[in-house]
Amino acid sequence: MTTASAHDPTTVPGATAVTGSTAPAARPRLRLATAWLAGCSGCHMSFLDLDELLFVLAERVELVYSPVASDIKTYPEAVDICLVEGAVANTANLELALQLRARTALVISFGDCAVTANVPALRNLLNRDGRGGAEAVLQRSYVDLADGSGRHPHAPGLVPELLDQVWPLHAVIPVDLYLPGCPPSAERIADTLLPLLDGQRPIQAGPAMLRFG
Repeated sequence: MTTASAHDPTTVPGATAVTGSTAPAARPRLRLATAWLAGCSGCHMSFLDLDELLFVLAERVELVYSPVASDIKTYPEAVDICLVEGAVANTANLELALQLRARTALVISFGDCAVTANVPALRNLLNRDGRGGAEAVLQRSYVDLADGSGRHPHAPGLVPELLDQVWPLHAVIPVDLYLPGCPPSAERIADTLLPLLDGQRPIQAGPAMLRFG
C-alpha cells in the first residue's frame, strides 16, 4: 500500500521556542479533530467519557471536525491534532486518511482498529494468497448467505467500494502517535491529550498506556 509523503514526526503542535522572557506566553487554542473510519465508534464513546475534562478541552482547543461533536462534512485545513478511529477498509476511508494526513500536523492512531486493523481485518481471512479480496467478501456476505435474492451492493457515489484488504492506519499514511485500546480508556486518552496541549509529547510507557484490548 502506497503511503503519503513523509513529515517531521518530532514536531509537537503548540510548542513554542524558549525566549528571554520569564512570563509564560499564552498558548493559542489548538485545532483538534477526530475522525471515524472502519470502526464501531467505541473509541469516540470513550472520548465522551472524559466527562468534566471535556470542559477543559473546550477552553483549550477548537474542535474543528468530529463525527460526534460537529456536522462539518469536509475535513478542514491547518489541523493541529487528529484522533483517527478505525481501520482503512473502503475507498472513503482511504480518501479521508490521505486528506487528514495532508492537513494535520500530528495524527494519532486512536484505538486497536486503527493501530492493528483488529476486528475489521477479520475479512482479510477471505483473501488468501492474494486471491478473493473484496469480491469474495461481497459474495459471501450478500449472495452465499442471502435468502435467494441476494446481490452485490453497487451504488457509485453513494456506497464506497471495499478495498481488497483492510489496513491499519499506519499502512497508508505516516502516524505520529499510537493510542491502543479497545477502546482506550478515558484516562489513557487524557494522558495523551493533556501533554500535547502543553506542547509536550506524552510519555507512552507501561501497561497503563500501551496495553491492547
